[in-house]
Amino acid sequence: MNFFTITLTTALALTGTNLRAGDWGAPVTGAPVTGSPSKDVIVAAENCKDVPYDTHRVDAHAPIGVMGDHLHAAGETMLSYRFNFMNMRPNYVGSNEVTPRSQLSPPGAGPFQIIPTDMQMQMHMIGVMHAPSDNVTLALMLPYMEKKMEHLVANGTTFNTGTSGVGDFKFGGLVKLFDKGNTRSHLNLMMSAPTGSITETGFVAPAGRTVRLPYPMQLGSGTWDFMPGITYLGQCHDLSWGAQVIGTIRLGENSEDYSLGNAITGTAWSAYKITDSLSTSFRVAASSWGNIDGRDALIGGPVPTARPDLRGGESVDLYGGFNYLFQGGPLNGNRLAIEAGAPVYQDLDGPQLGTDWTITAGWQKAW
Repeated sequence: MNFFTITLTTALALTGTNLRAGDWGAPVTGAPVTGSPSKDVIVAAENCKDVPYDTHRVDAHAPIGVMGDHLHAAGETMLSYRFNFMNMRPNYVGSNEVTPRSQLSPPGAGPFQIIPTDMQMQMHMIGVMHAPSDNVTLALMLPYMEKKMEHLVANGTTFNTGTSGVGDFKFGGLVKLFDKGNTRSHLNLMMSAPTGSITETGFVAPAGRTVRLPYPMQLGSGTWDFMPGITYLGQCHDLSWGAQVIGTIRLGENSEDYSLGNAITGTAWSAYKITDSLSTSFRVAASSWGNIDGRDALIGGPVPTARPDLRGGESVDLYGGFNYLFQGGPLNGNRLAIEAGAPVYQDLDGPQLGTDWTITAGWQKAW
């Protein structure tokens, strides 16, 4: 059992996925509370099982960094906007941080004369959800990406590259599995269409010309991708919790003769309803992704980002966030949310830039 599996199993247990549905919360007023604390918890658990899941609570939506987390009632539509910023540094080889200079060598003396030192990614994403029935919610997501990467050359000079444009369009549906008392679950059945460019170019100073940029600077996968998953949710008194596992399966090679590695992410969270309008959340996520299969013949150079065999890895990240739901007034029903996080463990096929920190903010409105 590897570190990724251990972390995901622990996270699901901590959020109650493997516990009784109502194992969170205080004893019921007026109920017998004699005996051990575990008996008190069981009394509260039985009470929560009889309370229907409340989709209108501020914490009925997962932290904003989780997508495809909830269904809508028949005929309901939701519009959303998310902004995500990620800063990536330093480089890792396995689980060890390495300095850029330690990975550079003069021409002919080693594989890398250029190495990335920092990368920033911004994403703006518009989402639409609509429920034709209580059992199915359809979803569409279109991102716009901006990427910038800074490099160090073996001779001591530096240069930057950047790309921007539409990313891969995602669409599909969420299908209810069960809705029982204070818990519910659904399948995530999403597809990703190759609308993001995989032929982005930029001027590379050491080469003195414009070249096709390495894999991390491209805007899409270039392949049709299947993204299956499952989501579980629960509530009890002022607490809520959830867990989700989502995979990404590349369906063949793209037009440039490669495919990005398959990936899987498991995440689990718990939220506390501070008031009817405000909740706070804690989340853990574990991810694993493979190296690139194949190679783009026009991507090359003495830089690790051009190597298909140096793109895989595993990570575990911790997040904290807030959800806010407007109650009454002209903004009634509007939701605002923010979540920030950072990794606590990274094991990368490197040298490869790791994640330093990330933040996601968003707006949602259903009618």
